[in-house]
Amino acid sequence: MEKDFRPLLHPHLSLLPDGVSEFTFAGLYLFRAQYRYRVCTAPAPHTPSSHALIISGEKDGEAFFMTPCAAPPGEILDELFRTHVCWKNIPVSVWDGAAETIARHNITVTPDRDNFDYLYRRTDLAELAGKKYHKKRNLVNSFTLAYEARRERLTGERAADALRVLDRWRAGRSGAGDYDAAAEALALAPELNLRGAVWYINGRAAAWCLGESLARGRAFAIHFEKGIDEYKGIYQYMNQDFAASLPVWYRHINREQDLGDEGLRQAKMTYRPAGFVEKYTGRKN
Repeated sequence: MEKDFRPLLHPHLSLLPDGVSEFTFAGLYLFRAQYRYRVCTAPAPHTPSSHALIISGEKDGEAFFMTPCAAPPGEILDELFRTHVCWKNIPVSVWDGAAETIARHNITVTPDRDNFDYLYRRTDLAELAGKKYHKKRNLVNSFTLAYEARRERLTGERAADALRVLDRWRAGRSGAGDYDAAAEALALAPELNLRGAVWYINGRAAAWCLGESLARGRAFAIHFEKGIDEYKGIYQYMNQDFAASLPVWYRHINREQDLGDEGLRQAKMTYRPAGFVEKYTGRKN
C-alpha cells in the first residue's frame, strides 16, 4: 500500500457509516508493514454503483481479508477463502447487505468482541460529570493542582516535541508496541489529515494524541495517545482536555479496541462506554 492510494481509498472510506477505526486510509497505511496490507477491488453486487474494496493482510503468519465498504460476489468470497484463513472486521452494514450470500456460501459469522471499538459520548469525556466519573474527575483535579499544563495544536513544528515524548514512552516499556506507526503518524499527520494536540508542562512536552474524523463526521477516532508516566494523571487529563477541545458536531469519540487485554478492557470500561462499533469474523464451514 502506497500513499498514492489515498485518492482512491479515502473518498470511499470517509463515507462509511459504521465508524470502524481501522477503516480509514491513515489507519490502514500506518500499519501496512505490520500486517502486510494489499488492496484490490471487485464488483459489489449489493451496491451495483460501486466496487468492493478487498484488503488482504497477515497476522501471526495467517492470511486474512477485509471488506470495508461492501461484500464481493459469492464466487469471489469462495476464492478468497481458498487463500485466507478468515474474513476479518466485518462491519454490521456489510454483514446486513450480504446476509443471503453469506448463508448461501456456508460462511459462519461470529462477533469478535476483542476488536469491538469503544464509543464514548464526547460530552461525557469532556465534562466527567456525575458519580460514575468521580475517580476520573479527582485524578484530573489532582493533576491540575500539581501541574500547569498548556495544550497546543500538534502541527508539523511541534512533531519533534511529540516524538521526544514517544521516545520516553517507549523507553519505559519492554516492547516497541505501536512505536513505528506512531512515529510515522507524527511525520505524516498533515498529509494524512490527522488532528491532534501536544501538552506542555513547564515548557516541556509531556503528552500528545492524534486522531481523525470517521463515521461521516459523527465520531472522532483516537489512534495514538502517549504521555510521560511520571506526571500522575496525565492520561486522564489529556483524555478530558482533548474531548473538551473537539468541535461539538462530534457526538462520539472512538477509542478503538482492547485486543482482548483484560487490563486494557477494564480501563476502557471505567470510562463507561455509550456503545461499541461491532465487528465480526467470517470463516468458511
